[in-house]
Amino acid sequence: MRVDPVSVVHEYLRGIPELAAAVTGDLVGREPNETAIYIEHAGGYRAVRDSMDRADITFQVYSEHRDEAAELAYLVRELLLEGLPGRRVGGALVLDVSEGISPRYAPDSTSREHSYLGEVSIFVTESS
Repeated sequence: MRVDPVSVVHEYLRGIPELAAAVTGDLVGREPNETAIYIEHAGGYRAVRDSMDRADITFQVYSEHRDEAAELAYLVRELLLEGLPGRRVGGALVLDVSEGISPRYAPDSTSREHSYLGEVSIFVTESS
């Protein structure tokens, strides 16, 4: 199986109009205090030989205002847990999503910007 789980989550979240501009796979070119939703692959494993992967995905929400960062982080959490399972996205079928870490306050260690960090596991298989 050759599905990039970050691409799946990235494409799904960019399809949500209120989040589209903020979703990113890297922080290159981002200025401090710009709202951003950073998606990163944190690990995982092959769950079923040649047919299903479990991918651990972290999402980190940056914002100038702590309450906005929290609100967006919990919205991302809700969308991933409740909206993503059963969807076909970018050549993949998302079978299920489970929570690894609920969003928690994690200010950026360099800039001290407000940030919330969460993690989900997605169970994905190739879809034609």
